[in-house]
Amino acid sequence: MPEYSILQISDLHLLPHPGETMLGVDTEYYFHKVLDHAFAVNSKIDLILATGDLAQHPTIASYQRIAQKLQTYDLPCICLPGNHDDLAQMHSALNVGQISCNKQTLLDNWQIIALNSQIPGKPGGRLEKQELDFLEACLHAYPDRHALIAVHHHCQTIASPWLDAMMIKNSAEFLAVLRRYPKIKAVTCGHIHQVMDKQVDAIRLFSAPSTCFQFEPGSMGFSVVDTAPGYRMIHLQQDGGLETAVYRLPEALSGLQTKTGPY
Repeated sequence: MPEYSILQISDLHLLPHPGETMLGVDTEYYFHKVLDHAFAVNSKIDLILATGDLAQHPTIASYQRIAQKLQTYDLPCICLPGNHDDLAQMHSALNVGQISCNKQTLLDNWQIIALNSQIPGKPGGRLEKQELDFLEACLHAYPDRHALIAVHHHCQTIASPWLDAMMIKNSAEFLAVLRRYPKIKAVTCGHIHQVMDKQVDAIRLFSAPSTCFQFEPGSMGFSVVDTAPGYRMIHLQQDGGLETAVYRLPEALSGLQTKTGPY
């Protein structure tokens, strides 16, 4: 049996006011539906991990509504920023109760390290030196703990040129660090609004689907599909093993309006 069960949600894209839609989708409605589904079908959830793009046009009020929903579960929740987020507003509204923007979380013989890949004002990602230094400091401080790394942007191509143009720009440097530490078991991300699951040497790389609309896999340019919203469950085992699976709502996505151009 897994020792720790983590619910990963990503790319909520909440709007400033309840009921507002993006590409025709009520993103807040589906944020609630995804969480309700996760807690209805999973008997054990120990922690919620929210991997960025929590808000589309950030306001304190939108982050406060996220916090209000998350607080109903009375569980630890780690929030990290995506390219659409406002980190200062996140720190103001999402450090309350058991909800935090903590960058390191210790779970018995595991550690979760949350990195900020945001380039303010840009859609792409980068891990600045201070982030890579922080990563290595955590790994040096707890050399006997297995590690799960969480970051918003992806660090491996997914055969979708428009999204791969926005991946972590210094991915090679990041992966070089990861390869030096055998206790790193996996890196999980958001951003790509689709499921990725790859292996690089001994490290597993995967993503969570969006809690709202999904991007078309393998698309050359911006393209959305009405695949149901979802989430990822990650089970961390005492011996360093890891199991993970993606779940989706049983209902189809409603209201999606496809269009070209930036989202």
